[in-house]
Amino acid sequence: MKKIVVICICTLLAIPVLAAQNTKKKSTAKKAKVDFVVVESGEYAAGKEDAGLTAGLSSFLGVEPVVKKMTQLQALQDPALANLDYSFLPVYLIKKTDAVRKKMEPHIQRGYVQETADYIVLTHQTRTGVYTNAQAKPGVMEIFVMSQCPYGVMAENAVIEAKKNGEFPQDKIVKIRYIVSYDNANGFSSMHGSGEWEEDVRQLLIAKYYPSKLWQYLSIRNKDYRSSRWDKAMKEAGINPNKIMKKFDTEGLELLKAEAEYSKKYGISASPTFLWEGKVQLDFGTAAQIDGFSFLVPNRTRGNAQAAPAGNC
Repeated sequence: MKKIVVICICTLLAIPVLAAQNTKKKSTAKKAKVDFVVVESGEYAAGKEDAGLTAGLSSFLGVEPVVKKMTQLQALQDPALANLDYSFLPVYLIKKTDAVRKKMEPHIQRGYVQETADYIVLTHQTRTGVYTNAQAKPGVMEIFVMSQCPYGVMAENAVIEAKKNGEFPQDKIVKIRYIVSYDNANGFSSMHGSGEWEEDVRQLLIAKYYPSKLWQYLSIRNKDYRSSRWDKAMKEAGINPNKIMKKFDTEGLELLKAEAEYSKKYGISASPTFLWEGKVQLDFGTAAQIDGFSFLVPNRTRGNAQAAPAGNC
C-alpha cells in the first residue's frame, strides 16, 4: 500500500483537521470496477468460482469485481478466449487495465500468471477444481499424502476407522498416492526428509505384494509413523520385511519415481489432497461431500481415532 506523506507547515492545531479531511476523502473514494470472468466446470461442483479467491484478488488489486461466469464450452466459442488452457477449472480471467497490469507485472514476469491482449489469466489457483482432460476413474478416491505428514496420516486413519466401523462404501475404492520430488541430479526429495520417501517406497511395495495387508500395516505404523521400527510394524501385520527390502533399491525406487511423475502431472503438493475419479481435486471438506465419504468431515471424531484435520503439510 502506498504511503502518503503530508508535509504540514500550519500550526499544530490544524493537524487534526487535515487528518480528518484526509480520512473522509479515503472513505468516500470509490474502487474501480473491473471485469472478472470465471470459466467454470459444467460437470462438477468443485470447478466453480471460489468466493475466497475472488475476494482475495479484489483486495490485492484494490478493485470492485464485476463477476461473469461461463462454461468451458462458452469460453471456447469466444474468439478472445478460445485458445487458453482450460485443462484445470476454474480459470480466472481479469480484464486488463493499466492499474491491474502494473499490480500484476511482477507475477507475470515470474511466470505465476499469464496475460493475453485483454486479460490477466490465472490458472490452477484453487485447492479444488476439475482436470478436464484427465481420464476418468469411476468410483476411485486417491489420497495424496506424505507418509510422515501428520495431516496425511490423519486422513489415512479416517479411512482405517471407517473400514473398521463398516462406514466405508463397498462400491468405492481408495488408493494412497505419494507426494515426492525427483530429478536425475539430486534424486528424491520429500518435505520431512529422506526417512519419509524411504517409507513411501516400503508402502508402495507392500501395496503391490501384500495389497490385502496395506491398511493393517498403516493402522500399526501410523501409531508412531516416524519410528525407525517399520520392520516391527510389518511383522505385526504379517508382512515379510526381507521380501520388501530386497526390492527396495530396484523396483521400489522405480515405483516412487512413477509417484513423483503422477503428483507432478496433477500439480499436487499439499498433503493430504484428494482426487475423485481421476478428475476432481478436493480438500477434506469437499471430499466429505462425495457420496459415501462423509467420514472425512474435518474435525469429526470417531471413537478413539483422531479428528480429521482441516490443515495440510
